[in-house]
Amino acid sequence: MRAARLRLYSLQSAVIIDFLMATETILVIEDDPTLLRVIKDNLEFQGYAVLTANDGEAGLTAAMNGQSNLIILDIMLPKINGYEICRRVRKKEIHTPIIMLTAKGQEEDVVLGLNLGADDYVTKPFGIKELLARIDAVLRRRRVEDSTVYEFGNWVLDIPSHRLSNGETQIELTPKEFKLLSIMVKREGRVLSRDDILDAVWGNEVFVTSRSVDRCINTLRQKIEKDPHDPKFIQTVRGIGYRFEQA
Repeated sequence: MRAARLRLYSLQSAVIIDFLMATETILVIEDDPTLLRVIKDNLEFQGYAVLTANDGEAGLTAAMNGQSNLIILDIMLPKINGYEICRRVRKKEIHTPIIMLTAKGQEEDVVLGLNLGADDYVTKPFGIKELLARIDAVLRRRRVEDSTVYEFGNWVLDIPSHRLSNGETQIELTPKEFKLLSIMVKREGRVLSRDDILDAVWGNEVFVTSRSVDRCINTLRQKIEKDPHDPKFIQTVRGIGYRFEQA
């Protein structure tokens, strides 16, 4: 039986949120109301939860929330175009998969979208079955990425089962610690600023500062480092943030 639906209407943001019990959430940013409805109805029929935005400004706000598993993004939007939304989302280190919708068939437009960080594109007019197939393909790839088990030192980080273990010993991590460690391990060797970590771990939570990042780093070091005062895995990059390295 389909779950009861709760709709929240925001006059200022023009974002309509359809909250359904589903395993994955898709954000659709499209200004054509007919096409938006067709995409939304078909996605819901497939069992997805759907967030919608009918202009670029509202779409950018919804995309920055990081609450969706995939974004369907029209290029030609009022207020802010799809290219700019994609650029800003990727600049914020938000790695939600993006499928661009475009009425333009020129190769350079497709290349621009992909270079800005889009994962795939569909050219209008398109069949809904084609769009659903591309969504399924992109999400399958992301599920594989998210299901990876990482090993570092004597530690095993199992993301699907939400476990960190050392031999037979399982280490209890808070949700924030687990998310922070997962992000750092996935981006091994890359320097993450405190703002990057705040966006990825805390999102739009209020009353958090860069000190929250430092405290979470310290408690995580206490659990995984042999000597927290001389860490081997989580390195401090002075004046910038932190970097994860294999010991």
